[in-house]
Amino acid sequence: MLTAAPGPSVLPETGRAVTEGPAKRSTMEMGPPEGRKGPAPRELPPAVGLLLSMALMNVVLYVCLDRLVTTPRGPAEHPGRCPPGHFSTGQVTACSPWLSCEQLRTEVRPLKRVGEGAVKTVFLSEWKERKVALSRLTRPEVRDDFLHGLRMLQALQSEHVVTLLGYCEDDSTILTEYHPLGSLGNLEATLNLAKFRSLNTWQHRLQLALGYVAVLDFLHRSPLGTLVMCDSSDLPKTLSQYLLTANFSIVLNDLDALPLVDRSSGALVKCGHRELRGDFVAPEQLWPFGEDVPFQDDLMPAYDEKTDIWKIPDVSSFLLGHVEGSDMVRFHLFDIHKACKSQVPAERPTAQAVLDAYQKVLNLLRDTATSQAREML
Repeated sequence: MLTAAPGPSVLPETGRAVTEGPAKRSTMEMGPPEGRKGPAPRELPPAVGLLLSMALMNVVLYVCLDRLVTTPRGPAEHPGRCPPGHFSTGQVTACSPWLSCEQLRTEVRPLKRVGEGAVKTVFLSEWKERKVALSRLTRPEVRDDFLHGLRMLQALQSEHVVTLLGYCEDDSTILTEYHPLGSLGNLEATLNLAKFRSLNTWQHRLQLALGYVAVLDFLHRSPLGTLVMCDSSDLPKTLSQYLLTANFSIVLNDLDALPLVDRSSGALVKCGHRELRGDFVAPEQLWPFGEDVPFQDDLMPAYDEKTDIWKIPDVSSFLLGHVEGSDMVRFHLFDIHKACKSQVPAERPTAQAVLDAYQKVLNLLRDTATSQAREML
């Protein structure tokens, strides 16, 4: 009886050729001599055929399952960064020089205003039949912040930062890549759209949280040194600093407030010149002398990048949402989030440590889901 074994099935051998007469038949002959009765070909019993069919079906199901339960796709790998002063966008792999003042004035056509902040007003615009974002200085008194953001954009071009297409200091304008899904604050509304509902899973949401922490890790170990994300006094303000891309990754869009921590000289930072309040900001960012002492900026102690770490659990909780499986993810992230909320800044983990913990949780839950699904077959 034939037995089904894993892998491709092998047909049984038909045995040696039978010779007739005193001389052997030539090996070149293609069939038995006329009238020879060879052994009748054996047919597979129905039960064996069924077993083979089931084995093949299981192989197909395993392959499909691997594809469905694997890690969700993160940001697409960037096809090689352009050299300084150049850019590439979308499917275009060729690098072009940043657009000049003259090009911005003659080739870019503003369409409508899509955003306004304390420093910049943003216009959806068109350049060579492409949608782009044109930012203009809101008012002269914040020009220094505007130029600081430009310098950061120029120096920090990477997969974590929105692509700079050109700028003109004389006109106080900056041209960047346009992302139609808008800021990260629009996440829930975006996932409620029919075309994106398939992405509303704990896997994709955890991948977004990974992307957010990856941006912080990039800032804390940037080519310029340790930078602090200061435009983060509350959750809506923090989310507005990031854009959601078409491939559902995160890029930092607003770089106007990124002060530098210089430990070699002992220089720390302060986020602005006004008093910060609330549970979202880190304890060291709060006025430490009580309500009886009026706030004075020169008396406010400075701090470092660990203020960004304090805010990670709140931002990640928003990104995880309340879909099936998100509470399970929160449970596995409990320890690292508890460490992020340490009252002592030095005891909080680095962004790299948080990123590693997130990746371990993603791998663990992915593998668990794969194993459980296979056991159901």
